[in-house]
Order: sequence, then C-alpha cells, then structure tokens
Amino acid sequence: MSGNILNETYTMANGMDIPKLGLGTWFIDDDKAAQAVRDAVSIGYRLIDTAEAYDNECGVGEGVRTCGIERKNIFVTTKLAAEAKSYESARKAIQESLDKLDIGYIDMMIIHAPQPWDDFRGGDYSQGNREAWRALEEFYTSGRIRAIGVSNFKKSDIENILSSCTVKPVVNQLLVHVSNTPSDLMDYCKKQGILVEGYSPVAHGVLLKSPQMAQMAEKYGVSVPQLCIRYDLQLGTVALPKTGNPEHMRSNADVDFEISEEDMESLKAVQPIKDYGEFSHFPVYSGK
Repeated sequence: MSGNILNETYTMANGMDIPKLGLGTWFIDDDKAAQAVRDAVSIGYRLIDTAEAYDNECGVGEGVRTCGIERKNIFVTTKLAAEAKSYESARKAIQESLDKLDIGYIDMMIIHAPQPWDDFRGGDYSQGNREAWRALEEFYTSGRIRAIGVSNFKKSDIENILSSCTVKPVVNQLLVHVSNTPSDLMDYCKKQGILVEGYSPVAHGVLLKSPQMAQMAEKYGVSVPQLCIRYDLQLGTVALPKTGNPEHMRSNADVDFEISEEDMESLKAVQPIKDYGEFSHFPVYSGK
C-alpha cells in the first residue's frame, strides 16, 4: 500500500491545512470510537470527523488522547447540533463538545445542518443560523476552535451566513458520491473560497450493489469503495469514508490511481440514487 494520500492536504481559506482523506465516525458507538481512532491513526490517518449527533465525542477524544501521536498532528472536526438555532443554545452545545472531547481545542467545528433534523429543508432558520454562527465565531476568536464551517448548506444558507459574519466559513460538508454530485453548489463554494468535504462517498454502501461501478472498478483493478473515494478526491473534495474496520481503513487509503477524464464524466452522469434502502429515513438520504 502506498498510502500517499494520507500525507496530502488542502489549504483552507484561513491558511490551515486539512488532510485530503479522513475517517468518518458516524455509526461508531462511543465505546468503540477510541479504538477506531487509535487504529486509524496507526494506519496514518490524521483527520477524524465526529459530531455531537453521533454520540461518540467522548470516545473520539479518548482515542485522540491515547493514540500516541502529538495532539497538534491530528485534525479533529466535530459538528454543532442542527437543533442549536440560538446564540445561547449554540454556545452551550459548543462548550459541551469541548468538554466531551477533552482534547484542549477543536480543530474545526461546523454547523451540522441549516435546519433541525426533524424539519430538514423545511422552515426558515436564517436568524438561528446567524446566531449559531456568532457563537462559533466567539469560540474561534478565543482560539478554542481553530476553524469554523458548515454542513449540508445550500447556496442561500451560505449567503445568509456571509451577509452578517465576521469570519467566513472555510468548509461546507456535503453528501458527495457517484450519482450525487452537486456541481453547481460545489462551484459556488469554490468561488467563495469554501472547501467542500464529501461525506458518504460510497453512498452508505448503496454503490456496492451497482454493476456499473463494479465494472469500472475492475477496469482500474480497484474495489468499488476505492473507486468511489478516488472520485470524491478528484472532484477536489476532502473524502470522509466512515468505518470502524482497520482493514477497510487501509484499503480506503490505498487510492493511488487516476480516474481518466472520460470516466470521471461518465461517473458524474450516473443516475441519482432514489432509494438508500434502510437508511432512507435519514434526512440527508431523503432526497430533500
């Protein structure tokens, strides 16, 4: 395994470097998260992505503290609860994440969604998002958070933040995978100097069942997950595959190959997934 990708970074608009490939920890239980982090770090991962909503910040923090690598060499992202849509509730939630992680500071914290999950893509929370952002800016200014950003934000949601912020978001974390490439939104983010992070690059496993993906993966002599992760990387995003399995962590990082321009175009044209199976009830997979 070459593992070169684990040493590669993007530079965000605030001058901080962020690894191009990270470990997503959604669905990793709190009592298993520390070991998953230690395994990932021993393989070479330096970007760990968690969230208040994952209920595993304590375990992730323990993994960071006990992984044997200096704190400054690990980039930890967590997410402000989508429900925190007031200045006070956001401040409280941010402090809770700092306490649970217990790693001194948070490298990056992002608003998990522009609406609470039970009203995803629903009502108007523009005022609440501006208040949550003000709380993030406060922690950023004090140095307890090194970078701030957003997740699942559409253009109008980003414009709302830009209308009143003193610190611009440096990332927008989005659902990006073959059959779901929000090109217009990604172009807009790029113009604003906002780096896109792609979560669920394997579409929560749905793409593993695709004959078209299997055929192209075979052409490159790689697995379907490797093809999916490489696709996100070639789009210029941070790729965040999630797994607690060290073998998968290793193979997910073994993506030292190049998808041709022609094949990238055909992957971009793959028809959108309409059904994420048992995971369709999660708002981010609901097609909203």
